[in-house]
Amino acid sequence: MTRLSVNINKIATLRNSRGGNNPDLIQVAKDCERFGAQGITVHPRPDERHIRYNDVFELKKIVTTEFNIEGNCQEQKFIGLVLANKPEQVTLVPDVLGQITSNHGWDTITNQQYLRDMIAVFKAAGIRVSIFVDPIEKMVEAAATTGTDRIELYTEAYASHYNQGRELAIAPYVHAAEVAQKNGLGINAGHDLDLQNLKYFAENIPALAEVSIGHALISDALYYGLENTIQMYLRQLATI
Repeated sequence: MTRLSVNINKIATLRNSRGGNNPDLIQVAKDCERFGAQGITVHPRPDERHIRYNDVFELKKIVTTEFNIEGNCQEQKFIGLVLANKPEQVTLVPDVLGQITSNHGWDTITNQQYLRDMIAVFKAAGIRVSIFVDPIEKMVEAAATTGTDRIELYTEAYASHYNQGRELAIAPYVHAAEVAQKNGLGINAGHDLDLQNLKYFAENIPALAEVSIGHALISDALYYGLENTIQMYLRQLATI
């Protein structure tokens, strides 16, 4: 079964918008796990507009499933944060300063040596590494030579084109996953996966280990409640 990691950035955004500690990010993380989530994901950014660096230290104390920290390893502070907390997984994302949300994968050819060096740092600390990539064959092949354990397929294009023709939308992702498997890479996925498109994606991507979902899941929870929403997402994965 593909594992569900809940990204709690949006909970932190809501908390920060008013100040104080409502909603309580730590309690929400505990509740997500209690409701069935198999991982907790955070993506701290330099402006701390959602997840604060201190949140990561507090979450590390209480997360009992898999802790996944996403972010831009070109930020020195991010590197130190990950090494200090040693999550089960770090996901390297090529964000730029001030970016609203991640919108592209690594150019694993141009950044080959840089990624090799950074991945080696995290793996030496016993942290599994995943890197964000677009579903492009040559980028997946080059990812395999960086030393990364997994790739995370950036799924915005799939989600955007799902209603226009899901077979065409998923085709490059199926091929990318097959290339990843052939090269010994684990496969994660994330970005804009939701209750409408998740099941089809998971059914068709071979050896999909984990999906990280935040914005859509938290938005759905406004209508369905957090516990029920997590169970709904798990049911999309349970039939695989």
